[in-house]
Amino acid sequence: MHKNYLGIAALLGAVTVAIGAFGAHGLQRITSDPVILHSYQTAVQYQMVHVLALLAVGILFERFSAKWLSWAASFFLAGIFFFSGSIYIITYLKINGMSTRWIGPVTPVGGLLFIAGWLFLLIAVQRKKA
Repeated sequence: MHKNYLGIAALLGAVTVAIGAFGAHGLQRITSDPVILHSYQTAVQYQMVHVLALLAVGILFERFSAKWLSWAASFFLAGIFFFSGSIYIITYLKINGMSTRWIGPVTPVGGLLFIAGWLFLLIAVQRKKA
């Protein structure tokens, strides 16, 4: 197991639950725009899925290539930051009537980072000799 990745996953898991609770309760008091609420929920959902992926990577360190698992973990973390983080910023900007054009292109980059993380995980498990 990789203690650092497990610790980061645990911390991010707690943060994700708090962010999700805010979205389910507090954010709905601020805006009723279904597009904003749906986008926010998507960010929380993707964040939690990738927190769980990071947790799995931390556990898999004992059995598979540390090099490729480190890449997977790094890309999952970057994906959370870019994908979910950009949507949280977009939510804030939209609620406050501000332009989102400058941050919008960041979200797909986060998606690509998630995909790369999954591919690095695939490489890690495929490189294991039977």
